[in-house]
Amino acid sequence: MADVARLAGVSTMTVSRALKGNGAVTAATRSKINAAVDELGYVLDLSAGSLSSKRTGFVSAILPTLYNSNFSDTVNGISEVLGNGGKEILFGYTNYSREREEQLIEAMLRRRPEGIIVTGGTHTPRARQLLETAGVPVVETWDEPADPIDHVVGFSNAATIEDMTARLYFRGYRRIAFIGGDSTDDVRGFARRKGYERAVEMLGLERAHVVPLGPPPITIAHGGPGVARLLQEWPEVEAAICVSDPCAFGAIMECHRNGWPVPERLAVAGFGNFELSRHCWPTITTVAIACTDIGRRSGELILQAIDGQKPAIAPATKSIQIPHSIIERESTGEAASSRKS
Repeated sequence: MADVARLAGVSTMTVSRALKGNGAVTAATRSKINAAVDELGYVLDLSAGSLSSKRTGFVSAILPTLYNSNFSDTVNGISEVLGNGGKEILFGYTNYSREREEQLIEAMLRRRPEGIIVTGGTHTPRARQLLETAGVPVVETWDEPADPIDHVVGFSNAATIEDMTARLYFRGYRRIAFIGGDSTDDVRGFARRKGYERAVEMLGLERAHVVPLGPPPITIAHGGPGVARLLQEWPEVEAAICVSDPCAFGAIMECHRNGWPVPERLAVAGFGNFELSRHCWPTITTVAIACTDIGRRSGELILQAIDGQKPAIAPATKSIQIPHSIIERESTGEAASSRKS
């Protein structure tokens, strides 16, 4: 508050009155104060009067959606570790909106969490500024940002689909498509599409076939229209990688409805190793991520930072990479020998 007062050329009491809205402050002065607040990334501490220790007992976590069970597993991992460490979790979701993420970050920082966990490494400039000046440990998850704010627990979304494309290639498939990943609002889905496109180039495949599905979240309902459009535009395609398992499930159901056998007519793969991928017919080849482990490791880093312990990772990187694996199931089967030419 003193920094804001100096920059605005007013007293700290005037800053307090302007931000709390409980005193007479002229419009011009309020405008100067708000400009200083924006420049410095200052967030009013609503608990400062009563909590001099700054130990509020909770950590904030922000995720894109409640629909995706992978993110639910991540929250479970965070809650497990924080609960054992005597902390509670305050959860918010963005619906894949970076503007909404910015609002949530500011709202949560007003309550002074002891740490904050966010999904992904792409934020609005103000959201990033708020996180950088929050004065609490920050963990970015589900991604590998090139310029991390603090700690990172994640993986390369692009690399997962590069590996999936290569696996299908070595199975003998040559005409491979990707369904989804057209909206930059879903940064991770878009990265998977880029991984597919890089793999197509590296493997020397004829061309990339991408079917966009619109803004996230991508659900089961998107998979059917996506695969129908794919086979209408490019009937020669032999295999399709979907941006997620629910999308792949929807695609397989559409294939059943049209009498297109999977994988004989079209091999289908997904991402996320959702429960439905293990129990549908045919079972779905997918990328598996240790979602709960992402939450656990994030919670551990937060607790270590709160307690002043040195994290058990290299300080220069402050990053924990979560491994991924390809689980091959019935939906990709054995590629026909004629496709190996």
